[in-house]
Amino acid sequence: MTVEKMSLSIPKALARQARREAKAEGISVSAWVARAIEKQTKLAGMKRWVGVYEQEFGAFTEEEKAQARRLWRG
Repeated sequence: MTVEKMSLSIPKALARQARREAKAEGISVSAWVARAIEKQTKLAGMKRWVGVYEQEFGAFTEEEKAQARRLWRG
């Protein structure tokens, strides 16, 4: 896997949280941040898909949204 070195500026409190979470998982902060970015990227893609779906077929009902939340949470 190739990597790209980046310099990020984030609030100190978030940096502390990232270090703490990475340590708890036994991974580097870089790996933890990469995983967080991957999750956010997937979430953004799902939101775009929902937008396209709703444009074609209409908005999801509140009942459908509630069912999806139940399924998502397991």
